[in-house]
Amino acid sequence: MVSTVEPEQSTGHCQHVLVMRHSNRADDGADESWWTRVSKPWDAPLTDAGRIKALEAGKKLRAELGFPIHRVVASPFRRCIETARELIAGLSTEGEEALNVVLDDGDCTESSASGIKVCIEYGMCEVFNDVALWYHPTDRDSWGFDIKELEASFPAGIVDLAPHRVFNELPQWGESESRATDRYLRTVHSLVDKYPQENLLFVTHGDAVKYMVSTYWKQATGYKIKAGYCGSVHLKRQIIRNGDLFTARKFEIAKNPEETGIKREPIRYA
Repeated sequence: MVSTVEPEQSTGHCQHVLVMRHSNRADDGADESWWTRVSKPWDAPLTDAGRIKALEAGKKLRAELGFPIHRVVASPFRRCIETARELIAGLSTEGEEALNVVLDDGDCTESSASGIKVCIEYGMCEVFNDVALWYHPTDRDSWGFDIKELEASFPAGIVDLAPHRVFNELPQWGESESRATDRYLRTVHSLVDKYPQENLLFVTHGDAVKYMVSTYWKQATGYKIKAGYCGSVHLKRQIIRNGDLFTARKFEIAKNPEETGIKREPIRYA
């Protein structure tokens, strides 16, 4: 709910949102035999190097962010689920005591995996067409994810058992780029408004990161945007609270995306 409140009655804080691409996928550079050796070649896992990269990315976030991640929202694709698991492990190394982190509004909160909630969201899945998913089942009934099984792959106690899901099913096949952009934006905006007191980390696909960068980074205009593995965009906005009511300012770029794995390439016209 959004409302305007009197300054003397209000308190404020900065909400942070990170949208990150998954880590190195096993089919990147694989020979042709790889496709015949796996049951779901359209749903590639991470490589060993990818798991290490995601773990290190989580550790780097823990060391450098200066604020806690409260919620991780992951695409149901295996490469995103595995990336999310490693990120969470990196955010709170086993056996390490939770850190007390001071928020932008002066509040102090624990930063540890025990404080993170995870939810799986169809709205953050890959663009659903044969450009983004060039290797895909010809039978739509062959698609599908066992959400309960994916949730069970996370450490006990961190999965949100009653999540707010923006989309409850996969997109329609043949999704256009503009519809995918709208889907990603709707998902992110819906969830950050649902949880205005939380900092969220979305683990998704390269196109989702690209669209978020292009939407919020003025310097992206006129360039082709590419997100590397574990590349991310960091957004922030001011939240003014009064009980259950809040007013949110517009999101802005919190950190230069070129420092977080995003590349700009000039658009070349024929």
